Amino acid sequence: MTEITRLFDFPYYQLEVHNLEASLVTKYDGKWVPTSTKEYLDKSNAMSRALLKLGIQKDDKIAVISTTNRTEWNIMDIGILQTGAQNIPIYPTICAEDYEYVLNHSDSIYCFVSDVDVLKKVRKVQANTNIKEVYSFDHIEGCKHYSELFELGKDDSTQPEVEARKDAVTPHDLATIIYTSGTTGRPKGVMLTHNNITSNALDSTSRLPISGKGTRVLSFLPICHIFERVLIYLYQYAGTTIYFAEGIDKIGENAKEINPNLMSVVPRLLEKVFDKIIAKGEDLTGVKKLLFFWAVRLGEEWQPYGANGAWYEFKLKIANKLIFTKWRDALGGELHTMVSGSAALQTRLTRVFSAAGMQVMQGYGLTETSPVVSVEMYANEHFRVGTVGKPIKNVEVKIAEDGEILIKGPNVMKGYYKDPEKTASVMTGDYFHTGDKGMIDDDGFLKITGRKKEMFKTSGGKYVIPPLLENDMKQSLFIEQIMVIGEGEKMPAAIIQPNFDFVRSWIEDKELSIGTSDAEIASSAIVIERIQKEITKYNNNFGKWEQIKRFELTPDIWSIDGGHLTPTMKMKRNIILGIYQDLYDKIYRV
Repeated sequence: MTEITRLFDFPYYQLEVHNLEASLVTKYDGKWVPTSTKEYLDKSNAMSRALLKLGIQKDDKIAVISTTNRTEWNIMDIGILQTGAQNIPIYPTICAEDYEYVLNHSDSIYCFVSDVDVLKKVRKVQANTNIKEVYSFDHIEGCKHYSELFELGKDDSTQPEVEARKDAVTPHDLATIIYTSGTTGRPKGVMLTHNNITSNALDSTSRLPISGKGTRVLSFLPICHIFERVLIYLYQYAGTTIYFAEGIDKIGENAKEINPNLMSVVPRLLEKVFDKIIAKGEDLTGVKKLLFFWAVRLGEEWQPYGANGAWYEFKLKIANKLIFTKWRDALGGELHTMVSGSAALQTRLTRVFSAAGMQVMQGYGLTETSPVVSVEMYANEHFRVGTVGKPIKNVEVKIAEDGEILIKGPNVMKGYYKDPEKTASVMTGDYFHTGDKGMIDDDGFLKITGRKKEMFKTSGGKYVIPPLLENDMKQSLFIEQIMVIGEGEKMPAAIIQPNFDFVRSWIEDKELSIGTSDAEIASSAIVIERIQKEITKYNNNFGKWEQIKRFELTPDIWSIDGGHLTPTMKMKRNIILGIYQDLYDKIYRV
């Protein structure tokens, strides 16, 4: 049986153990098209042969940029890695100038793109790079289609050369360079070896409730990010069928079509799903509305392992039958597990979705740790609300004297590409400094308490941890995004993006004479007064020195394209501060 020590070993293992008729499934022209394990490998090998004919050498770099996850990305991944070259995934949403930086910094010589929008950005900067040729997954006029390479690699008499290249790849060879989206400055190129990622996928497998053949997974988080990518390898190992969503905006529609059992999420997505559910509940009337919010309140009290007692579990069964089954139906009806990563998740959402029969497993990790450090698991008492579970096998977590989380294990990166100084600055011996602060409880559960760089001191010398405040405040249906500010100032304050859709519904329900454009909402004294009530309510959960004393509303939506958010939907704090400098000055300087 294939021993998995390199990333391209995963599909060979799947062929031997599971041999799926539908390994990877992508929607083309309105129809889900499956690719079997054998076809997946046949195409990957043809791609490897073609790349060798193009002159690809060991340690060459090939960039892959795809707007959505799709079968082609995975074929390219294996095809590239088998030659001893490296796959350089690039976030599709970054600007053309950042494309240029990453393509040049990574020394990429070929580039594969998914669609015309990505191609336009690459073409804009291609002359300033060393890219020899661009190939596309979609058929685009004026661009070579990637299928041309299957024709080039059709002759399998050169397969022994591919096998020789594969044999020459060692577990500790570089597999990929992942450029972190970064909340500040230029992205850093994180070097991950085959062993970094394979060990992480294998050591995480036991935490996921995957039964193998017949299990359906919906994949939509960016595969260029290590979180989704390591899950894709893990899914292949477990023998699950992977469906690639058409996009984040099509998740609900795609879920109803394929009835997934499991998917990965980021907190921002769950927040938006929950807000939509609550908005629908607000539209109900009479007994239906009373039952709906009774079920939500019940869900907010949920505890694992029946800790609330038999009477609570009896009421929960009723809530499931009357209310929560409809929530599950909206996501295909068979979704039992969601793996959440990238940022802290509100405990309320963990409780409510778990109560509704869709278990939320929080995990923790960084690109530099390949990424999984710890993850929850409902079995064996490995689940505790408000934590990110226990460290996975072979990964050691240590809390430094200042509270910083330090990581040691086979998953820790090789270093930052072309930046030994930056690498040295985050390593102490074998321990990687995460920049996150945390604690480990008596039972071994890891809890994240903040980020060193995000914590600040007011001018009065009091410490404030913004994410703790922000997560609480975002429970309000009136608040879509919030960034706590106040470093070196006399008090904490906040810049807030209202939940414009919900506020518009609220204005309509209350029959208020307020304009409903985003700009009118953000400047409305009535809306500001109502949001102040929300701030006051959640302020009561914090000490007086931490409480938000003033806030300003932004008239636009914070987005990836607008530069406010990273591709994994984390706030770019410095960028947001720069965009809304006038609001900052209004709070502290007027």
